[in-house]
This record gives sequence, structure tokens and C-alpha cells, in this order.
Amino acid sequence: MNFLKKTFLIKQIVKKMIICCCFIPTVHSQEFSVGWELWYPYQFHSKENKLTGLDIEIFKLISAQANMAVTYVELPWQRHLMYMKTGDIDIAVGASRSIEREKTAYFSIPYRKESVNLFVKKGMAASIKIASLPEISNTNFLFGVENGYYYGEQYQQLTTDAKFMSHINGVLDIEQNVKMLLRGHIDGFFADPITMKVFVEKYKLQHEFELHPLLIDESDIHIMLSKKSFNQQDLDKLNEIIIQLKDNGTLAKTIKYWSTTN
Repeated sequence: MNFLKKTFLIKQIVKKMIICCCFIPTVHSQEFSVGWELWYPYQFHSKENKLTGLDIEIFKLISAQANMAVTYVELPWQRHLMYMKTGDIDIAVGASRSIEREKTAYFSIPYRKESVNLFVKKGMAASIKIASLPEISNTNFLFGVENGYYYGEQYQQLTTDAKFMSHINGVLDIEQNVKMLLRGHIDGFFADPITMKVFVEKYKLQHEFELHPLLIDESDIHIMLSKKSFNQQDLDKLNEIIIQLKDNGTLAKTIKYWSTTN
């Protein structure tokens, strides 16, 4: 091996070591708080009472390489967002990017994608003739959403339209939406297909629902860092770790596992 080649390899090794080990947060000697909420299969407790799920396991990989000490705090999503603004909670995973949220938080590069679809009772999709979100305003249908959930920019803009919002019913979580649909109180609800798949398998509801052709949103998912706790340099280092996990196939492997077997 000649001298130049050896020098180049050493530089590459040092660069990787810096990426993996030198995530230096703004606030030193601190255990950072990561908020979470029950959300199958992304964030939940296993039968062994271990906090796990797609987003949790991905963040465990990232925080281990970043050499970050973290503690997980369970709290509702809307309160989580409020505490991110004040710095009482430092980190959020599984987050969608929005202009409003960018005012108080940094967003990592995307580490996965997520779609939101309309789910209705089995056999009802053909009778619910809606091709776009704005069309909902001109129907007699009522659809369920989860309060605090981000359904995309188009939905966000429509929330200022009182006529549109008269066809929307907000609840705490997917379980409440499922109960309301089964009881006939709503005509459908918006949900992530992976979450829905796990939910119906868990409660043996495979023959109760079907996917409507209407796509509500498809967006990138990020890690949020409170601007009260981190700076741009911290974000850059976090992004380098995500890139490395993408390049070595770890992210894809983890996403595939949780999308197909859980």
C-alpha cells in the first residue's frame, strides 16, 4: 500500500469515527428527553414491557452512535409539541415537517416515509365517492382524525375552512376512531396503513375495514430537535449519522422488519 493511499484510508476512518462518536449537544453532561406516545407499530411497550417500535428502534441506533444519554417520557402528542417549544422535552421522533413547527425545532433529514389514507367499513368504499380532500366539504360524510396529527399541507390549509371542518371529527387516537366507525358515528377515518395493519391484526378486525382510493398525504418523516436544547451543528452531526445508517443498509433493514412482521 503506497503512502498516499494509506493516508487517504486513515482520513476516511477518522471521519467515520468523528461522525459516530462526536455528537456534542449544546447542553453538556445532560440526559436528553425523548417524548413518545402509544402508536403501533412505531412506539409501544412490548409484552416484556420494553419500549420498542420502528421509530424507537431507529432512534436507539442513532442515539447509540451519537453517544447520547436519553430518557423516554410518555405523553400525548399535542403536549409533546408544546414542551418541544419550551425545551421541557428535547426530542421527538416520527415527526412530519411543517412551517409552524420549524419556528421552534430543527428537523433532521428524512429517515422514512409515511402515507395517510382513508379507511371505511368493509364494502363501503365504492359508495363514498370522493376523489380529493376539498370535495369532502360538499358531502354528507363525517370523517375521524387524531388531534395533533399532521395530515399534510393541503389538509392544514383546509382546517381554516369552517365548512370542511364540519365534516371532521377529532379524537385522541386510532382506537377511538375505530370504535366510532364500527358504531356508525363516522363514515371513515384517516390513518397510516402500517398502523392500521398492525391494529386490525392485534384486535382481529381484518374483515371490518377497507382502504378507500383517496390518498390523504404522503410525506417524509423526521426527528425533531428542540431549538432550546440543540443548535445547527448538532443537527448536522445527527444528519451524518442518518446518512451512514442509510448507506450501510441498517435503516432499510429495520424499516422492512417492522413493516412486514409486526
